Amino acid sequence: AARECYDGIELRFVQGEDSLWKLPVFSGKELASTKQALADRALTISCLDTSCRFHSPDAAERGRWIAEGKRMADLAAELGAPGLRVFGDTIQPGADRASTQRWIAESIRELAEITAARGVEVWIENHGDFAGSGETAAILQQSASPKAGVVWDPANSFAATQEQPADGAARLRAAIRHVHLKDLRRDRDGWKQVLLGEGDFPLLALKAILQDLQYDRFLSFEWEKQWHPEIADAEIALPHFARWFRKNFA
Repeated sequence: AARECYDGIELRFVQGEDSLWKLPVFSGKELASTKQALADRALTISCLDTSCRFHSPDAAERGRWIAEGKRMADLAAELGAPGLRVFGDTIQPGADRASTQRWIAESIRELAEITAARGVEVWIENHGDFAGSGETAAILQQSASPKAGVVWDPANSFAATQEQPADGAARLRAAIRHVHLKDLRRDRDGWKQVLLGEGDFPLLALKAILQDLQYDRFLSFEWEKQWHPEIADAEIALPHFARWFRKNFA
């Protein structure tokens, strides 16, 4: 990241672990060393990603994810990350959309009330059965939390519903706290992640859209090697993104 002049890192998995608070590198004396290593390279943590998802009909299960979110918020505060990424995420067997939306909204509100004391917001990513911007906006409105926002992944909406970025931006606007950038190409098996500029997603339209929103936060390159082992290695994708971004967005 430092070599390619990135400004920050969005943390998801480290050493195969997504509950990052469990790792020695993020606790005690090793946490201090981690923070110093980031500072020495002028890198900030732009967002701390969790696996928290609040779609379960079981209140106890949702409560377990809220507890996980609290632990991750404590780490986010230590690292200076402004927000936690959480999911909705998918309507479970036997559940309906309206009930699931309510459970998600209530969980986000509860978690945001806890994390606000640490200066950390809760950011829901448009994903799964709630990938469309309208779905995400409705959940946020129902949560009625000033400490909740959106990790906007316009490619998720595009792949799920063919939603154009301008439409998503119009619905979410000031709720957008963090933006994921990736490119997708469709083949006979569905949408596949590809290097930026090699797919069908209208990436270049995003620059004017974000300028219109006066968006001044991170644009985060998402490269999902964890889920798609067939895509290029990070050693190829991360420098490629840096070059593409300087040419098209900077």
